[in-house]
Amino acid sequence: MQQSELMANVGAQKDRLPDIFGAIDFDAQPSRFTTDMSDSTFFDDDQSRRAELLARPDLVELMRVYTMQGDPTADAYAALMTRGHRLPKLIKMLKIACDKGIDAVPDAPQELIDLIHEMEQVPDWVDMDLVEEGARGDRNNAANLMPYVERGAFIGTFLNKYSALPMALTGTLSNESCKRRIFDSSNFLMQTTLPGGLTRYSEGFKATALVRMVHSMVRVNLLTRSSWDAGEYSMPIPQVDQMPAGLFQIYMTAKKVVESGRTEFNSAERARSEFARYRCYLLGLPENLLPTDPRGIVDVFDARQATLKNAYDDDICGPLINVTMTVDLSTDDTMRERIRQTMSMSISKRFFVEFFAGINPAAAEKIGFQLTTADRLRNLITGTVIAGRMVTHEIAGNIPGARRISDRILVKRMKKHLARIGHADFVTDAKQYRPKVAGAH
Repeated sequence: MQQSELMANVGAQKDRLPDIFGAIDFDAQPSRFTTDMSDSTFFDDDQSRRAELLARPDLVELMRVYTMQGDPTADAYAALMTRGHRLPKLIKMLKIACDKGIDAVPDAPQELIDLIHEMEQVPDWVDMDLVEEGARGDRNNAANLMPYVERGAFIGTFLNKYSALPMALTGTLSNESCKRRIFDSSNFLMQTTLPGGLTRYSEGFKATALVRMVHSMVRVNLLTRSSWDAGEYSMPIPQVDQMPAGLFQIYMTAKKVVESGRTEFNSAERARSEFARYRCYLLGLPENLLPTDPRGIVDVFDARQATLKNAYDDDICGPLINVTMTVDLSTDDTMRERIRQTMSMSISKRFFVEFFAGINPAAAEKIGFQLTTADRLRNLITGTVIAGRMVTHEIAGNIPGARRISDRILVKRMKKHLARIGHADFVTDAKQYRPKVAGAH
């Protein structure tokens, strides 16, 4: 897609939904976006890499455009909230359309028809056989590691006020709401990774549609109910902020591939990449942000980091990180659950200190999370068990006879975890929205 066409699509948001986006100046560059080498970004310690990325006008323009891009199709459906449609009914209609088809929804609004139709269309750049194979490849991680690092999915977002503010404004600061958001995220990731998890009438397809709806509900509510400053923060939950979460795992794989000197994925990596790309597509991300080759994935991911200002805010980021790192994710009061909770907190703390703290060391120091001797011991014990399981299934996955048995065990483990965390809500309560946060202009 040409740059002029990209810009036209961004500006069209105001034409399609003037009551939601009418006050946003889509021609202005938001303060969060920077190409100034003197500004602090993720690449403060690698300015040569940042200069390399900023020397690519195509990448810079892609990041600038999608910093102002929401999800036009889902936004139009969510915007019905502002025109007399009750949110519970909108959610119910969406669920029925996912479960039974759009024809099962009486008097379905055109906006819902458009959303379902868009998600039903498998783009010609997607290989569904590879998608299914990639999901199988991801099940080892989902079944064995994810239950212990669930809270980690949010931490990266919370280290920067520009990406953290939507969560801060949508009532995510209580233990119960934070717990529900973490479980909802795990539910989505696991449902989509199960066999057939991204096929049309799967639970994963429905979970993906509901995640899109949640993002759009937040976007619409922030622009109509809060003191949102688009000139500072850009579009609420823009596409460039959704892309890292969707591509993070395959980005880490792509980075290793590039660092090893290879230019292409092997067959297993290619399948996992295709799975990640299609899941991102169903979430509303455009093909432009979903490259197929390792170098392209690394460049797009890094370009976002190179153009996003480092901005940690105690009032916005601190409470979100603290509640996420300390929330009790136990589902009952058994000894097994208490042990799981203790191990999970130690692993999440290590994940934060060793990975996310490297993104923003000053923020990590302010927050004050430190690994204790007990944390290190728990990480050693739990890590050894998890690694043993994952290596066993990795080996079994390469043996024809054992592969099917291994996959059945992984699926069973995932379904057991899904039953433990409960059904996903995928809702946000506009009554909890905070109209103003210190540091939010």
